[in-house]
This record gives sequence, structure tokens and C-alpha cells, in this order.
Amino acid sequence: MSYTMRVRDMQEKTGLSASTLRYYEKEGILPFVEQNEHDQRSYTDQNIEWVKFILALRATGMPLAEIKQYIESYKKGESTISERRNIMLQHKKKVEADMSQTYLHLERINYKLALYDTLEAGLNNKQIKI
Repeated sequence: MSYTMRVRDMQEKTGLSASTLRYYEKEGILPFVEQNEHDQRSYTDQNIEWVKFILALRATGMPLAEIKQYIESYKKGESTISERRNIMLQHKKKVEADMSQTYLHLERINYKLALYDTLEAGLNNKQIKI
């Protein structure tokens, strides 16, 4: 038996506002949300997992249109496994390239900080301890 939640519960568990949840549903980005006869949404643990996945994709730069494409493929079933894998593989490569670039930027920042540490030590007539 799966526990169902209302919008307020879903907001607390995901950090998303009700309007964002509705937008994701309307755009076909958040699949499998049930509604009762009064149009009240009922969310499950599966919906929470989808939101976490969507947030991970968004946080790593995947556009909503691409997420929607992935979800539409998912809904078509097993025949789209290769297509979905390819979408994830391409995104993974982009994330890895972004991370590599971010690391290079971090190295430059660390170099500059090391220069400042050296300059400050010289101004204060202190020895640098490593």
C-alpha cells in the first residue's frame, strides 16, 4: 500500500512550491500524479522520486524541454530504453565537462588565494607554514 500526500506534504518533502508542482504537471514534466473527483492532487513516494530526479537534472543544467522529452520516452515503455539511456549519457558528458571547467576555475581561485597568503605573510613579516 502506498501512502498518498497532499500538495502541502509534497511541498515540504521536495522544497517546491505548489505553483511549480502544478507547472511541472501541466508541462508533462512530473508524471503519474493522481487527481480525485474534486481535482485534488494526490502524490506518492514515486512522485517524490520523480521530483528528486527532475531537480537533479535541472541543477545540472538540463533544460525543461529535454526533461520532458525524456519523460515522454519513459512513458512509452521498454522500447525507449536505448533512447533514454542516450539522453542520460549525453547529459552526463555535459555535466562532466562542466565539472572539469569548474575545477579549473577553482584551481585559478586557489592560486590567487595562495598569492594573497604569501603577500600578507610578507607584509606581516611572518613565515609561511605548510
